Amino acid sequence: MKKLTILALFMVPALVLASGGHAEEGRYLAQTGRENDFIPRIVNFVIFASLLYYLIANPIKNFFNTRKEGIASQLKEIEEKLQAAKNEQKDAQARLGESEKRAEQIIADAKKEAKLLADKIHQANENELAMMDKQLEEKMILEERKSAREVIDEVLSQNIQNDDIILNENKVVDIISRKVA
Repeated sequence: MKKLTILALFMVPALVLASGGHAEEGRYLAQTGRENDFIPRIVNFVIFASLLYYLIANPIKNFFNTRKEGIASQLKEIEEKLQAAKNEQKDAQARLGESEKRAEQIIADAKKEAKLLADKIHQANENELAMMDKQLEEKMILEERKSAREVIDEVLSQNIQNDDIILNENKVVDIISRKVA
């Protein structure tokens, strides 16, 4: 209802002004005592502008205030995201530096460990070679003894017959007791 009343107030001055024309200038002068209608038009415009300001000023102010607050909140949100991104970048750079240091430390440790393992393997190989040499020498000595026994047994078995050796019981017991002792 309020809007209808305000609309009617806007329309009435417009209708009053629209009804006048140039042909009736003499009549206007006779009715008002003035030659033109400049002052009533200014009054009508001031009334129109004040009504327009009264009706539209608060909604326009509210619109622009909410728009300003919305833009400010978006700007604040963007600044927070930017700050968070900067913080994440700093954290990532710190983690990267730490990771690089850890990688260098791991590489250094791996090199030391590889050196130790190589030394250990080298030492184990040296020990094993020494043991193999010792076993070879022992085996060679055993083989020499074995071959010497075989040669002696062969020579003895070919050259000496059972009939050539005369043994009595006392000699056999003496030989056996020497072998056992």
